[in-house]
Amino acid sequence: MEKRVRVRFAPSPTGGLHMGGVRTALFNYLFAKRHKGDFILRIEDTDQTRFVEGAEEYIINALKWCGIPPNEGVGFGGGRHAPYRQSERKELGIYKKYADRLIESGHAYYAFDTSEELDEMRKRLEAAKVVAPQYNAVTRQNMRNSLTLPEDEVKRLLESGNPYVVRLKVPRNEEIRFHDIIRGWVVVNSAQVDDKVLLKSDGMPTYHLAHIVDDIEMEISHAVRGEEWLPSAPAHILIYKYLGLENEMPKLAHLPLILNPDGHGKISKREARFPVFPLSWKDPREATPYLGYKEAGYYPEAFVNILALLGWNPGNNEEIFSVDELAERFDFERVHKSGAKFDPEKAKWFNQQYLRKKSDEELANAFEPILKDKGFSAEKPFLMAFCRLVKEKVQFVHEFWDQGKYVFIAPDSYDEKVLSKKWKENSKEVFTSLMNAFSSLEKWEVAAITSCFHEAEAAKGKIDMQVLRVLITGVAGGPQLFDMLELIGKAAVVDRMNKALAKLQ
Repeated sequence: MEKRVRVRFAPSPTGGLHMGGVRTALFNYLFAKRHKGDFILRIEDTDQTRFVEGAEEYIINALKWCGIPPNEGVGFGGGRHAPYRQSERKELGIYKKYADRLIESGHAYYAFDTSEELDEMRKRLEAAKVVAPQYNAVTRQNMRNSLTLPEDEVKRLLESGNPYVVRLKVPRNEEIRFHDIIRGWVVVNSAQVDDKVLLKSDGMPTYHLAHIVDDIEMEISHAVRGEEWLPSAPAHILIYKYLGLENEMPKLAHLPLILNPDGHGKISKREARFPVFPLSWKDPREATPYLGYKEAGYYPEAFVNILALLGWNPGNNEEIFSVDELAERFDFERVHKSGAKFDPEKAKWFNQQYLRKKSDEELANAFEPILKDKGFSAEKPFLMAFCRLVKEKVQFVHEFWDQGKYVFIAPDSYDEKVLSKKWKENSKEVFTSLMNAFSSLEKWEVAAITSCFHEAEAAKGKIDMQVLRVLITGVAGGPQLFDMLELIGKAAVVDRMNKALAKLQ
């Protein structure tokens, strides 16, 4: 029988959840949704020294804002697999039980080395020109562990409460093979793998043991994570093998990195040009707060759409997808092996596409607080009409003001570049005539304004529409001119033209 799809997103609460982590969560979510499976949030807090206050709540809130909520796990409800925090699971003795099995079978051992002894070992290896010093099948022979010490000495150290860690006993020269859904078969020689610490001296498991135990006990079908974990995968394969769980281990998928816009290096929170967090984040250990995509004005649907196409493609040129549409198409076979460059300008384009899909009322509701902050107010129908006009020119709601503030404020300066080039000797006469025609209009609507303008042109000759725009708004560009005039209103348009013509005398 086919195993039920159960995937997990398992971040550590060591800081804000950046966009790379959100993409990992998203791909897990889409895969589970497509296969009607389970998406679990597990908190991997085995490294208590790096725990950051507020990070767990941030992770939960970020997933909710993105619209990709787990159906099981921390903050989302439990089941028979609870608890979902590794620190709480450790108290149940789950991890030690598996570590003891590995020791009893001879595939793990106790190591009593002090930090000073480990430093000395690294210095010796560095002096011997070893490129990557590590605790492995060779170096462990000269260290203080249960493989080198007499049995009675090991027993004495354990009974006396001497600090120790449990390490994986990696074979010296063995081929380790495993299949990755994205990368195919991966082959590594065990000489490249160090003896990973499985249990720390405080009894807390490391990631290497804990995630394997949890994936087995939580019946995870697919383990999806970033490619930074690929070098550790051979050790994880050995642990499954030594526990006799090779047939129960989840299928692996290592996602490509999200790269900086120049393609060099993993995307970093230090990037000042664009946000890297879904929500604004302030690390209590740092002075610098980081702006989030939400606070920068992005829609969650746009943010998710952006991330989905970083390293995955739908097989055609389509780019705009709802979460449901993404789930219908998503599979790991279309995830790339190589890193995906993030394009901040393309991200803005995505947001613009979603902004244009919003109703005039939704946009008016979003813009109204911004308008009030500027000291203005307007009736909802007026705001809706304003948003309808301006939305084609912006990428974010907060840009509405800069794009169309002249609707609310009469200009006190006029685009000199346009006027110096297009203002003619008879311009004042022509525009005065047009102003008078406008003031005589009974119905102030686009059709009537358009007809009035063309009638004035028939009588006076060609009237430059850009100059007309400048006289009324002060700027050279904007939305459809006659629609904008209708919105501003006849009295305001005539008054603005009158003042502008007087100033340009």
